[in-house]
Amino acid sequence: MHHAIEVRDLCKSYGSSPVLQNASFDLRTGERLGLLGPNGAGKTTLIRCLTGRTLADSGSIRLHGQLLRRRSGREALGLVPQELAIYTDLTTRENLVAFARFHGLRGRTLRDAIDWALHWTGLAERADDLVRSFSGGMQRRVNLACGVMHRPSVILLDEPTVGVDPQSRERIFSMLDELTAQGASVVLTTHHLDEAESRCDRIMIFDHGRVIATGTTTDLIASTLGNSRQIQIRLDRPVTTAVPGWLISEQRTGLTAAVDDLSQQLPGLLNSIHAAGFHVVDMQVRQPSLSEVFLRLTGSELRDQ
Repeated sequence: MHHAIEVRDLCKSYGSSPVLQNASFDLRTGERLGLLGPNGAGKTTLIRCLTGRTLADSGSIRLHGQLLRRRSGREALGLVPQELAIYTDLTTRENLVAFARFHGLRGRTLRDAIDWALHWTGLAERADDLVRSFSGGMQRRVNLACGVMHRPSVILLDEPTVGVDPQSRERIFSMLDELTAQGASVVLTTHHLDEAESRCDRIMIFDHGRVIATGTTTDLIASTLGNSRQIQIRLDRPVTTAVPGWLISEQRTGLTAAVDDLSQQLPGLLNSIHAAGFHVVDMQVRQPSLSEVFLRLTGSELRDQ
């Protein structure tokens, strides 16, 4: 397995307050890794250490197998921050030129990069319009392009779709799909669970400066909550007595139970309900969710962060 980034035992403290505590993880080549964690978990400090904006107290970072030392050797990294890091009093083209030069592009290489970025963002017809006249979603696209003008092989995205509408979110991820299809590796920090589940190959949950779980959504659910499914059944009339193994709803017309093997256990559960004289009005089988995993591991609701 080739790794774009390898982080080992990264530690960082501010005064007597530890922010990163032996954080370790790998980003595989061509992978999109979702980074989830409550506010204050250390995610921002981790990203800053990866980019060299903050120096870790100890530990190591390897980029494509090469050990990074202080602030050098990070040319293959691209950072797209949560805050809009663009000049709203400049045009789209002027922003792209400025950031291309920041990344060391010159001459024909710079011109080709500008043409690519305008096409990639779908903003070629707005190339000479001031960015301040753009919608939030369009500004996000410019922000994204400015962070990857040098076509980095590893991209660090910090909440790239914050504050935009669903259509703009879809457009941004279509743009990212192009980059990953070309081999780019991505770390995506997000508070949108649907983004992490649908857009990432693996998910890393980070809390108190540590990586506390990594895996696919299926893996995380199985290792944290087990393979049980929740069955919710609505009956034709209220339940007046306790039913072993079932939780009764406040309205007393609903029953909830967890089963490990649906095909084996469900028939017996339904038979017991019918034998007690009840009729099933409605039934739902619900898989455990990533939200439940996050809550179990961190004690925090991600959407409340």
